[in-house]
This record gives sequence, structure tokens and C-alpha cells, in this order.
Amino acid sequence: MSSARASRTGSRVAHCLLLLGLSAVALLWLLPYAWMVITSFKTLPELVAAPAAPLPSALHLAAYREVMTTMPLGRYFLNTTVMALGIALLQMAVALPAGYALAKLHFRGRTLAFGLVIATLLIPAQVRFVPVFTMLAAAGVVNTMSALILPFGVSALGIFLVRQALFSVPDSLIEAARMDGAGELRIIYGLLAPLLVPTLASLFIFSFVYHWNDYFWPLVMTTDDAVRTLPLGIALLREQGTGVRWHIVMAGNVVLSIPALAVFAVAQRHLLRAVVGRGAI
Repeated sequence: MSSARASRTGSRVAHCLLLLGLSAVALLWLLPYAWMVITSFKTLPELVAAPAAPLPSALHLAAYREVMTTMPLGRYFLNTTVMALGIALLQMAVALPAGYALAKLHFRGRTLAFGLVIATLLIPAQVRFVPVFTMLAAAGVVNTMSALILPFGVSALGIFLVRQALFSVPDSLIEAARMDGAGELRIIYGLLAPLLVPTLASLFIFSFVYHWNDYFWPLVMTTDDAVRTLPLGIALLREQGTGVRWHIVMAGNVVLSIPALAVFAVAQRHLLRAVVGRGAI
């Protein structure tokens, strides 16, 4: 009995130490974000007088008012939402049939096709920018939402994730659906998609957060406020000639980060399920 009690006590101590360690790591990762939020509530004189002060003298909202009045925040927010949401949904719509074909259909060259998909992950995105821009410019779609969404409509990572998750789906389930008269599209989007919710949620989070914060491609493809995105608007808050107004820049970045954090908070349980290996059923 005493040995069993000592074992349980040691297990509790180890669990507590693990929680403390993980909490310390989490706080370390949260520190830059907390510093950004604190800076956004300061005033410019405070930053000049004591830039390393841990807390502001008061919660000043002037920086947030400046963000909302110096740029068309609503339009930028809508453009960024449409772009990030459109890319994420399009990637999921393409990844499902592509992953299904590579996992469940038997055809000559399937291994080669999968190898080519994986090989595209080795190509840096910057290498593709010039030819893609040239093609879109020739098509006359520069400075449109199509130019921001279509080049990223296919995700090799998404295809890989869906393919791997489909290996846990028994073939007998698909055969039963075929015997009931279901077509391939109904099997993919009606039967398999609900089973792959954790994997699709993970793909959605990765895609949405990445493209929500994307700066370079919108900078290349936009020329005015009509389709300009929020990261570009935040970058314009850096006033030229008088130094960077860091409290305003930080306030803009807080506004930029809120939707991405909200998406992660809503979908995090699906992400955790996919990480621990329950991406399909």
C-alpha cells in the first residue's frame, strides 16, 4: 500500500511539474503579444520618456481611434476576410477530391502523382511570384480579388493531410456507399467530408491564419484601396519622416490579430484531435 501511495504521489508531483513547465513556456510565448497590447494603450510621450515601462499610466484609446480614422478599416477588414476565407474554402474543396484520388483510387502513376504533389512543397513561394504575376497581368486581373485568391486555391499541404487522414477510413464504407448508388462527388463531399472535420479544420486554421497575415502577395497585386488588405493598411500607419508611432502600429496589429485568434479559439479542439491522430473517424 505504501509503495502504491508513493507511486501516486510521485505521479502527481511529476504532473504538477509538467503543468508548471508548460505554463512557463506558454507565458514566454505570450510575452511579445502582451507587450504589443500594453504598448497600444500608451501615448507617444510615454513611449519617448520610458519606452521600457511595463505598464501604461492609463488605458489610453487614442491609438485605436487613430487606426479607425486614418484608414478605411471596414473595407480593409472586408477585403482580408474575403481573401483569407475564399482561399481556405477553395483549398478544402480541392484537397478533398485530390486526397481521395491519391488515397482510395487505384490508377497507374498514383505514386508518381503523389510525389509531384509533395515536391511542390520544396519550391519556395517567392520563386513562383514572377511567373504568376506575369500570367495574371496578361489576363488583366491585377488589383482584383481573383488575383489574391486563385493563385493559392490549391494547397499541396492540404492534399497531403486529407490523403493521410483517408487511410483511416475503411474501404468497405466507400464500397457500401457505391452499392447504395452514391456517386463519387457525393461520397467525397457528403460521406467523407464530415468524417474529416478535424483534418479540414486544421487545414482551415493553417490557411486562414497564414493568408490573413500575408503581406507580400497583396502588396504585389494591389494598387489602391479597392482590394487592399489589412496588413498593408497597418504597414501604412508607419508615418514617414517623423519616426514610427509605435503605439499606433501596435494598436493596428492588435486589431489585425483578433480575427485570427478568434478562428483558432473556435477550431482548436478539432486541431487537437487531428494532432493526436484522430483526423478521420
